[in-house]
Amino acid sequence: MTMKIREVRARSILSRTRIPGIDYCINCYTGCGHSCTYCYATFMKKFTNHTEPWGTFVDVKVNAVDLLKKALRRNVTGEVLMSSVTDAYQPLEEKYELTRGCLALLAQTELDVDILTKSDLVVRDIDILSGMATVDVGLTITTNREDIKHVFEPASSSIGERINALKSMRKAGVSTYVFIGPILPMDPEKLVDSIAPFADRVLIDRMNYRHRVEEVYRREKLGAALEPEFFEEMEQRLVRRLAHHGVRSECV
Repeated sequence: MTMKIREVRARSILSRTRIPGIDYCINCYTGCGHSCTYCYATFMKKFTNHTEPWGTFVDVKVNAVDLLKKALRRNVTGEVLMSSVTDAYQPLEEKYELTRGCLALLAQTELDVDILTKSDLVVRDIDILSGMATVDVGLTITTNREDIKHVFEPASSSIGERINALKSMRKAGVSTYVFIGPILPMDPEKLVDSIAPFADRVLIDRMNYRHRVEEVYRREKLGAALEPEFFEEMEQRLVRRLAHHGVRSECV
């Protein structure tokens, strides 16, 4: 897939958010190179001049670090999420290092930081993360099946790479969590067994954007995995297995 990359200058980078428990969000990119079929952030396209389909372009906010430096001169308190409508560690971050630059600034504050990503690139910044006052690093892991991951999250890190990233974070003393959302076809017990040693807590969510994935489910002959009964069964089995391992869980 050809990805259109555009460097832009943003007007602001530290934005107020209505996400429960979160005060601010930082999105260094508009769009995402992971190209997940179920992406909830497609509404962001209307704020760009792109005609390309969502998932085939990324705008890089090249002045993100400078903007955050200015924003932090104010008395900013609370919790910051990286990121709310993109992935802070999507492939382009390896080149631009905007997330890393922002984290270096946040590390000098008392702000709580929450990171949620599908990429093992987060391990690159373990030197900063391990020294931060309060930081939670979450890895989204929606299935234990690599074939399913490839269909729905084609350009993201493999499941094994994400689990290894969790392991590295845990070893470095960083608080970790896993977001199982949306629930995709899986063996829930095997998934939990693989993540439980490295996750402090697990959040579980259903497929909330059915209209965006119905065609994919039909093509892959996975229609039953969109029915309410499927999600109810998966949630119950995930929660039960997590409890067996002593890991806190929450269905969101």
